[in-house]
Amino acid sequence: MDFFAVETMPFAIALCLTGGIAVIEALGLVSGFSASSSIDNALPELDVDAPEVEAPDGAAIEMGPLSQVLSWLSFGRVPALVILILFTAAFGLAGFIEQEALRRSFGFALHPALASIPALVAAAFATRYGGRLLAHIIPRVETDAVSTKGFIGRIATVIRGVARAGMPAEAKLKDLRGKTHYLLVEPDEADQVFGAGSQVVIISEDRGVYRAITKLKPTQP
Repeated sequence: MDFFAVETMPFAIALCLTGGIAVIEALGLVSGFSASSSIDNALPELDVDAPEVEAPDGAAIEMGPLSQVLSWLSFGRVPALVILILFTAAFGLAGFIEQEALRRSFGFALHPALASIPALVAAAFATRYGGRLLAHIIPRVETDAVSTKGFIGRIATVIRGVARAGMPAEAKLKDLRGKTHYLLVEPDEADQVFGAGSQVVIISEDRGVYRAITKLKPTQP
């Protein structure tokens, strides 16, 4: 089967992209610029080892949709470029294997749009489990993201749910370097409620949940 045939074009592009990413990272090693670190710093902070937090009724507090997808794909366990290489390589190889198997077995290949659907599914699972496997081999890269202790005193915005005492909601904030972090917040005072869109000030952290107030309290003379 021709590498750049119409029925394999998306998969050929994916494999070429895989090679391009590898070249970019290799050039970065020579020049001192790490593309992988830049991408990691631009992505939301994902603490894959954080303990699961439960609401008073026993229901688990879930991450937002974007955080869930990135975490499922193993972002945060290994450098972002490794995940991209895994995904593009798996997509390209799965597509070629699928089209070649169909051609040899039935004498035809699927339209590339149709063939891309199972290839995407295969690539997603290959990326998920490949990332987890590589996480035991490749040391997790530490970026220049600030420690979570640096969140104290910063302003966060509630983006999902309603935060009440004992019932955290999801919020996001930007650190001093402009990197976005997603975290769970709850009011420091029992009579406060933070709805979506509320801007709050982080004042403390306890077992992965951050306590916040609506504004800084004036200091006593």
